[in-house]
Amino acid sequence: MAIESQAGALSPVMVFALVGALGVGAQWLAWRLRMPAIVLMLLAGLAVGPGLGLFDPARDIGPLMGPMVAIAVAIILFEGGLTLNIQSLRGAAEGVWRLVLIGAPVGWLGSTLALHYAAGLGWGVAAVFGGIMIVTGPTVIAPLLRQARLARRPAQLLQWEAIVNDPVGALAAVLAFEVVLVLNTSETAVSAVWAMARGITIAVALGLAAGWGLSRVFRDGKVPEYMKVPVLFAVLLGVFALSDTVLHESGLLTVTMMGVYIANANLPSYAELRRFKEHATVLLVSGVFILLAASMNMEALALLDARAALFVVVTILLVRPLTVLLSLIGTKLPLNERLLVAFTGPRGVVLVAVAGLFGERLVALGFEDAARLTPLAFALVAATVVLHGFSLRPMGQLLGLAGQGTPGVIITGGSQFATSLGKALQALEVPVLISDPNRSHLRSAREAGVPTFFGDILSEAAEHGVEIMNFGRILAISDNDAYNTLVATDLAPEFGRDNVFQLKRAKQEYARHALPASLGGRIILGDLGYNALARRMTEGWSVRTTTLSDSYGFDDWQADNPDAVVVAEFHSSGALSFITDETKPKWAAGHRVLALSPPRKEKPA
Repeated sequence: MAIESQAGALSPVMVFALVGALGVGAQWLAWRLRMPAIVLMLLAGLAVGPGLGLFDPARDIGPLMGPMVAIAVAIILFEGGLTLNIQSLRGAAEGVWRLVLIGAPVGWLGSTLALHYAAGLGWGVAAVFGGIMIVTGPTVIAPLLRQARLARRPAQLLQWEAIVNDPVGALAAVLAFEVVLVLNTSETAVSAVWAMARGITIAVALGLAAGWGLSRVFRDGKVPEYMKVPVLFAVLLGVFALSDTVLHESGLLTVTMMGVYIANANLPSYAELRRFKEHATVLLVSGVFILLAASMNMEALALLDARAALFVVVTILLVRPLTVLLSLIGTKLPLNERLLVAFTGPRGVVLVAVAGLFGERLVALGFEDAARLTPLAFALVAATVVLHGFSLRPMGQLLGLAGQGTPGVIITGGSQFATSLGKALQALEVPVLISDPNRSHLRSAREAGVPTFFGDILSEAAEHGVEIMNFGRILAISDNDAYNTLVATDLAPEFGRDNVFQLKRAKQEYARHALPASLGGRIILGDLGYNALARRMTEGWSVRTTTLSDSYGFDDWQADNPDAVVVAEFHSSGALSFITDETKPKWAAGHRVLALSPPRKEKPA
């Protein structure tokens, strides 16, 4: 179908380029500025849309807008289902199931009441939007938790609630929409109930069948590795379209159930599928958000009146706290943890995407107040993200649930050097943890009073037993080069590649032994490998700290310690920087040098 261009309209190709550049660019800039990406995406969409008038989706892509948003939302909800691994929930923090089984329906009811009485929406529209308001934004909460460095249990509660309620909220919104749709398109109550039951049954069965079929052919090797993601994507679109032909919009329920099944199928190729969903989510989340923000016009923004502000306040200060506090009654969680979770509920792109999709569908059914769904969604998302982005860490500190001072260091691989470095970091009040699956390797650290974790840092036990949020850097310095590379590669997305370090691999000067630059972390201690490092430790070397001053600078220290190997720079502000070949230290008065130094020579009598 040809799309007629209007005067001043952008071509569809230019639209795709603009949306991609703005969405991905906003996410990259947010990473650089360490702020929530959703705020910058909102500003970018509003700027090119209602602000400057450069981009109007209805004018520039016309009939493509609806299908693009629908398919993007389907993939986003599939990603939400793909995140829900029931087995991983067994070891999650206490209270997660309560926040899902009790919190989801209570939150749905509370949000629906707030939308009806505070925002003034009709019951049907309020029920649909109230369902998706259960979702607390898994793509938003993770960077906020990383920045706030909360204690393990409240961080787990917030993270798992967002992960689990992502598909649950989507299912609630879809079911509510199906009820509204069927009741307004069927002639009798009996036919309405039958049509809804038939559609939901077929949607769920089709999603589970698609998930089972894909899992079976993937596990049996019927699909080559390089084709698994394309096959997954094709099946996803196919079942979405097929389910929609049975009952309009039931495809969203189908793809969500398909994702949940695959997430719990224990597939050996799940890592590849996870990378697909991560990449697809970044592109689609940013694209949908830019499209919906640019679609806003002055008339839509004018709908954000005093009742909209009242709705946002009631949701943040009444509905969310009551939902959490009622859900956690009877648990052993202390009051400070309950309060922190109760007053932390950032919403994300899923809320806006689903609200935009269902708002358009409800308006077409004759619900005029559904035109307010997208503006209300944007208002709630902007308010919660900005509020929690600036308040989560101070609130956590006030309640005694946030890490203080310099982000800590996790050292994988117990050894004499790890113990010596751990003691030096402890003296600077930097949290440190030494991890090793061999208990004997941790003996010297335990005797020195350095915190240890007996186990694999990549294990599920570490995920639930180590307060990862208190740490900002990883040092992989075990005696196994392959394990060091694995740790650095696996944890790089969590900590950032600039904060993951390892020892130089043995024999990597030969091309046949060299690994791609994308694997592993940054090299510390120069050319010192594990064996050379262990040999120096047996000779009496240790990590020592020296404070620089105006009269004793780094050059003076280096002249006095020509054989020492600089490990890190501790700034007077409390920041810690490990030294690599790419590092450019800013040695100044008040900074401290952490270095591996030879034993001091005794002065002659």
